[in-house]
Amino acid sequence: MCFSANASFTAGTVLTIIGVASVLKAPHRSQILFASIPFLFGIQQLAEGILWLTLPDPHNILTQKVFTYIFLFFAQVVWPVWVPLAFLLLEKSTNRRTGQKMLVAAGALVGLYLFYCLLNYNVTARIEQRHIVYLQEYPSIFRGYGVALYALATVAPPFFSSIRRMWIFGLAIMASYIISALFYEHYVLSVWCFFASIISIVAYLIILKLGREKQMKNYSATFI
Repeated sequence: MCFSANASFTAGTVLTIIGVASVLKAPHRSQILFASIPFLFGIQQLAEGILWLTLPDPHNILTQKVFTYIFLFFAQVVWPVWVPLAFLLLEKSTNRRTGQKMLVAAGALVGLYLFYCLLNYNVTARIEQRHIVYLQEYPSIFRGYGVALYALATVAPPFFSSIRRMWIFGLAIMASYIISALFYEHYVLSVWCFFASIISIVAYLIILKLGREKQMKNYSATFI
């Protein structure tokens, strides 16, 4: 997380446990990607916790580098692909699936570009005013397009979902980004990932709801 090692490890541990429970509760294989979102956020937060411990010591440069790349791989490569794909697999409405497929394409495009940048340009992390800032020497020419596609892939999918009240999940993610951008301008990546990880706990509640709905349908079917 963006404030301390203890907070990162606590959030990471809780999210990992909830993520495992969410996957085990998923009533259908098509829901596994969505159910595992808290688990993946947990791994990402644990990686940032290790950064908090190693960044103050220059002798840990290799560990710092490895876990900087792990955090950024999740933040910039995994999420823009995983989130829209998870919502696509959840979707049953044919019309809405078309929109979700477009978001998957946008996410794959920006994810591949950021993966290329991650492999070919220098990235570092440092602690600054009780936050971790990630310095990335990526080309600035595509930055605006990249930000737009990334936001589209990670924020828009809940608004295209036919699942009831999923738009509330989307609003929470959007609000967390706006708050991060307004109040933590130089630490958006770290702060937004923390807020989004906490919000991802809602995924567990949604999986439970889907499981109950499936049980009700099976129960009703026995009387038809």
